[in-house]
Amino acid sequence: MLTQWTSSLSSLTSVNQPNVVMPPAQRFMQFAYPLPYGAIIQKDGVQFSVYSHSATAMRVLLYRRVTDREPYRIVEFNPTTDRWGDIWNVFVPKLKPGQLYHFQADGPYAPEEGHRFSSNARLIDPYARALAGRFQPSPDGVIRPPKCVVVDDSFDWQGDRHLRVPLSETVIYEMHVRGFTRGSSSETKHPGTYLGVIEKIPYLKSLGVTAVELMPVHEFPILDPFGNTPERKNYWGYDSIAFFSPHRGYMHGSKPGDQVRQFKKMVRALHEAGIEVILDVVFNHTAEGNEEGPTLSFKGLENKVYYMNNPDGTYKNYSGCGNTVNGNHPICREMIFHCLRHWVYNYHIDGFRFDLASILSRGQNGELLPNPPLVEVIAEDPMLADTKIIAEAWDAAGAFQVGSFANRRWAEWNGHYRDDIRRYWRGEPGRTGPIATRISGSSDLYQHSGRHPYHSINFVTSHDGYTLKDLVSYEQKHNQANGEGNRDGDNNNYSANNGVEGPTRRKPIVELRQRQVKNMVATLLLSQGTPMIVSGDEVLRTQRGNNNAYCQDNAISWFDWKLVEKNAEHLRFVQSLIEFRRAQPTVRRDSFLTGSPATSGELADVSWFDPAGHPMDWHKPTQGMICVFGTAGLDDPAARPVMLLLHAGQDTQEFVVPESLRRLPWRQFIDTAAEMPDDIHPAIDGPKLPASYKLSLVHHTLMCYVA
Repeated sequence: MLTQWTSSLSSLTSVNQPNVVMPPAQRFMQFAYPLPYGAIIQKDGVQFSVYSHSATAMRVLLYRRVTDREPYRIVEFNPTTDRWGDIWNVFVPKLKPGQLYHFQADGPYAPEEGHRFSSNARLIDPYARALAGRFQPSPDGVIRPPKCVVVDDSFDWQGDRHLRVPLSETVIYEMHVRGFTRGSSSETKHPGTYLGVIEKIPYLKSLGVTAVELMPVHEFPILDPFGNTPERKNYWGYDSIAFFSPHRGYMHGSKPGDQVRQFKKMVRALHEAGIEVILDVVFNHTAEGNEEGPTLSFKGLENKVYYMNNPDGTYKNYSGCGNTVNGNHPICREMIFHCLRHWVYNYHIDGFRFDLASILSRGQNGELLPNPPLVEVIAEDPMLADTKIIAEAWDAAGAFQVGSFANRRWAEWNGHYRDDIRRYWRGEPGRTGPIATRISGSSDLYQHSGRHPYHSINFVTSHDGYTLKDLVSYEQKHNQANGEGNRDGDNNNYSANNGVEGPTRRKPIVELRQRQVKNMVATLLLSQGTPMIVSGDEVLRTQRGNNNAYCQDNAISWFDWKLVEKNAEHLRFVQSLIEFRRAQPTVRRDSFLTGSPATSGELADVSWFDPAGHPMDWHKPTQGMICVFGTAGLDDPAARPVMLLLHAGQDTQEFVVPESLRRLPWRQFIDTAAEMPDDIHPAIDGPKLPASYKLSLVHHTLMCYVA
């Protein structure tokens, strides 16, 4: 393979002393993983390598400045000496890091045969490690995309390595790099940037999360292909144009290639704080769109290989975004494989969340494959062995593979968890069985394939949909600001406004909403599985009812740092829950629950009771239940029994603590109906159980006791 090992023993002073053992700092073996394509820096210049089977000619266009509309030099590939099979390869002497370039290819234009070559097109290198500038105005009709940058990937990592936090001990925080600090309330020196994230690391540490999951940071368009500001800006970034490049829009300054250094600084700083970095990657489509879209890169190099095409020259659209990347073609599979390795080795990334991952399971004709090669390659690749791999196990064409996407290492965004938690807490009848299954780790989805509870990525909200505050404040989406007549966004949200649509000062409604938010946060962080919260939910951020804020690069989407103080009590509630979860192995087991005690007299790993304190009859209608996570099978001395009382009914309900549990010294940890700060007791020093062992829970309440 292309992996190389190099070693140097020149500085060893003890090479003649066979009994000397070198300390780690003196082991000079260095691991290198050079990319096989793109702009590769050599001793006296740069080697350009690009794949194309059908091109008849290939060129490199060289530029001096980002603003240059035309190249100062054009280097032709000699098809006889500069082509090896389908790899075009040319060495250009005297070029250095920072050099700007495009590719340009000649070939057939025959859409019905899958070809869309254009000899005038300026093409982004599929392996470009950085882009510079923006799309330039094109009065002559020639699209001038951002320029590729020759990058020197060397960086002083200061000994940084992957943190390797077990997935079972992970708490994920989904966030948008720009939106996290873009608002003026962030009071950062570098708002909206990678460096801005560094400034807010103390906040992330105080929250207690173990990983940030960054919404797309691969390069995506800032302007449209003709240099104009688009009607609806792509704020989320799900529109990639360069998979190997960090987005230039999130860097401070404008020096070409600086985004590479700044991104690495951010990762290094997060690691120093004990926080892993997971990337949301979009290998299912690109910004080139359908047959009416621009030619920016893949279309002009080998369209029929990189995309799934229909016989009439149009594009298969399993992504809902115009085209579909042909991920299980060997060439695309190789590119994705190299891309993931690039981010793991050169950026020390700890994991990936694959957007619309069901597309990765589709064959070259769009059919769902039983054993998709790409999915298996990602799971088995040795360089990715320390990383977390997470699937959004569905796509826009109807595939829904939650629980069946793959096995072995793959974790999944658990859409069933999201829906079942929402439906239970809004009071739908007949939901006790589903929520019990979700709280227990979703064995119905993951146990049969040999996976574990932590392979379920549990979430109630994400970037795609309502915020947690909006989930309890709106029954209908309010996406008018998106300019699509409120037609966009999901219509099925399992939300409830609890009496009034949108903001209100009516105290009973405000109190109920606060209780419902805490109910869902507590359920999430006390469930078996891996929890994920979306940035801002911990301080009750609102998007004003917008459940599809993909184009809202403004206060609708940005983190409002004033809320940290305004809603400090809710922040405290979330912080305390995260701290408890990280300290308590009872609620984050590695294996599925059995309901059986490990030894006689010991509490089973899980027990279920109805509100009367009797063993749960799952066929009997009820909206209340008692869940007890025992310590059976746990060797950790920190493990403590946890008792959850959940009541989603409309009336006050009396709960009776089962006799078998009364011998334990239970203390209250959470009462979501209590006024702050008595809603949570971080030291687990809340009230003891009453002498009657009876508890009265008002409607929509969660209580938690710990023994």
